[in-house]
Amino acid sequence: MFPKVLLILLWMVTIFPSRIEGPHAESERGPSARHDDVYGPKPQGPQKKLSSEEIKPTTVDTRPRFGKLVAATEILDRMLNKYDHKLRPGIGEKPTVVTVQLFVNTLGPISITDMEYSVDITFCQTWYDERLRYNGSFESFVLNGNLVSQLWIPDTFFRNSKRIHDYAITMPSQMVRIHKDGKVLYTVRMTIDAECSLHMFKFPMDSHSCPLSFSSFSYPKSEMIYKWEDFKLEINESNSWKLFQFDFTGMSNTTETISTVAGDVMVITLFFNVSRRLGFNIFQNYVPSSVTTIVSWVSFWMKKDSAPARTSLGITSVLTMTSLGSYSRKNFPRVSYITALDFYITVCFIFCFCALMEFAILNFLIYQHTKPRASPRLRYPRARGRVLTPLRARGRAQQQQGNVVCEMEDSEDDSDDEEGPSCPAQQSLHPGRSHCPGGCYKFCKYLCTARRCEGGMWQQGRLFIHVYRLDNYSQVIFPVTFFLFNVVYWLVYLNL
Repeated sequence: MFPKVLLILLWMVTIFPSRIEGPHAESERGPSARHDDVYGPKPQGPQKKLSSEEIKPTTVDTRPRFGKLVAATEILDRMLNKYDHKLRPGIGEKPTVVTVQLFVNTLGPISITDMEYSVDITFCQTWYDERLRYNGSFESFVLNGNLVSQLWIPDTFFRNSKRIHDYAITMPSQMVRIHKDGKVLYTVRMTIDAECSLHMFKFPMDSHSCPLSFSSFSYPKSEMIYKWEDFKLEINESNSWKLFQFDFTGMSNTTETISTVAGDVMVITLFFNVSRRLGFNIFQNYVPSSVTTIVSWVSFWMKKDSAPARTSLGITSVLTMTSLGSYSRKNFPRVSYITALDFYITVCFIFCFCALMEFAILNFLIYQHTKPRASPRLRYPRARGRVLTPLRARGRAQQQQGNVVCEMEDSEDDSDDEEGPSCPAQQSLHPGRSHCPGGCYKFCKYLCTARRCEGGMWQQGRLFIHVYRLDNYSQVIFPVTFFLFNVVYWLVYLNL
């Protein structure tokens, strides 16, 4: 009986071991045993040791992943191990042919004062280097700017450049692509500030060709040859918006050989053709100059005695034209020749000055004629020995009275009347000369200051100019002359 009870107890202990130690184990582990309350990765159970058969597939997957990388590294190391970047390809055998391509990112702006322009380009050069040939499954290798210094690069420089800006953020904007047949493509992006000689004779109707020339710095034509590859360069509104006052009209290229101390060097020049837009200068220079000139003619319709108003208007017009001339030269190169705009402003200045001088001449002549004179003295002819009859004596007295009245008649202050004094009796007595104050008989041959001197014998065969009608002449002569000048000016400069 006792052995049976002992066997039952042993069987119970074997079946319920976790129930016996469960509460004690949880109390010993504490809160760490609860995986939901722990922040972080859940604890994993003991890893099972993998057999050698289970490890084999992982080893097979890693080999192709690093195989091409190792192969590429070996090819580059093999090429650059004995490569001398100081020597050009084909040295001593044949010249190196460098094919050039150029892409314009942005063109402009063009600085008139400094006579230069800016262009942002991507410059591509292609050549063959037999030392860089390789065998492998790679068609080409692309190297960044850090490895450019380990290869031979053509020493191309831009001959008319003033400043060149390279892009080095975040990495230098350089790239080298090496093909398996030894073909090398070198690409670099740069912004160039180049010289552009601007001939401003037709300004602001001028057109220019801004060059961009490049060549080798040290290799003559016998060692390095440049050539274009399918010369196609697209420039449109998307990359020429910085031109502002200019329109892009086209481009061309030339290839020439120049002689230097190092030998004959091949130079390739690219021309950017631009023409100036006329709208800005029309509204900023031509319209104000023309309006100022026309305003100065308003004085011809003013009264002759309005001296303050006419003088102020004339002086203001002259000073305004002087200011416009100075403003047009403010942002302009100091060239020694006169431009089309300078010529136009100068002519407008002359018109304004002549309008001012017209009133000065008119005022001077009127003053000379209307200034006070000495009182006339009545002179009667001496009686001759013969006795005059009463009828003849009465006629002689009336004739002498008419002569005295004519001498006393002078110009009244009648500014509205455009004519001067009349002296029909005197004109009949002196047909060879007109009534001219101050004895200026030389000028009176061509000028008339009398009110009714038309039809006299004195003006036959001479140019008749009525001084009192000088404003009437100016009202026609000035506008017609200015109109004819504008017609000739625009026809000549637009077709020159």
